[in-house]
Amino acid sequence: MNTTIQIRIDQATKSKAQKAFKNMGLDLSSGVKYLLTQVSDPKNTYYVCPFGFMHKYTPQMFAKYEKEAEYALKHGKRYSSTKKMFDDMLSKK
Repeated sequence: MNTTIQIRIDQATKSKAQKAFKNMGLDLSSGVKYLLTQVSDPKNTYYVCPFGFMHKYTPQMFAKYEKEAEYALKHGKRYSSTKKMFDDMLSKK
């Protein structure tokens, strides 16, 4: 079942948000739905605060960082504790 949310916001902010979402290929309603979906999903820790990511990074940069993160998860070193990680890092002086 769907529900409705009504918010009051000044016209300038609304217009800026519409332009920003349009640049992402979204209308205002879809953009707000996207943000609410990302913030409300407890499994989605990468997007806990999507607001900062949207205006600072281009889609190309974001894709590059995601690719680097995937590589690190697949090929990176793993540690069973923070102490072991720091011991390893500090021993490489």
